[in-house]
Amino acid sequence: MAKWDKESFIKDMQKNCSRETTKIGLRIIEFAEKYSDGLTWGRGHEHGTLTFRCDSDYGLLPLFHFSSDGKINLTINFLRSKGLPTQVLRDMIVKLEANFLREYDPEMYPVDTFEPVDDLFHTESQVEKFLKTIEGCAYRLKQ
Repeated sequence: MAKWDKESFIKDMQKNCSRETTKIGLRIIEFAEKYSDGLTWGRGHEHGTLTFRCDSDYGLLPLFHFSSDGKINLTINFLRSKGLPTQVLRDMIVKLEANFLREYDPEMYPVDTFEPVDDLFHTESQVEKFLKTIEGCAYRLKQ
């Protein structure tokens, strides 16, 4: 059973994160509630985790994890290991690379890690593009 829920997650996020990170976090929570096929809250002791899951032919896949200490984990390598259609994964990676100005190829991004939201999102436009990328990926996985 989950230790965390939306209310406790938001309280912890407000306590541990800047106002800007909290604002981004609230947008991510709102988005996840609307588009996730399996939104789950973690059981961690120190911080909460929200996991955005998408139903697909490969089962319920996590597309990202967001923690109440203001970090996000893009599950790119996990998704690579599932053998998703190349066009779905490639579309997601290209859009994330363009949005965050980072490389997510297996050599430059060998393992999925939690990264501070402040290091990835610098503008409102980047938040919106990230959410649209996840929405598009979720849509394509359901086709």
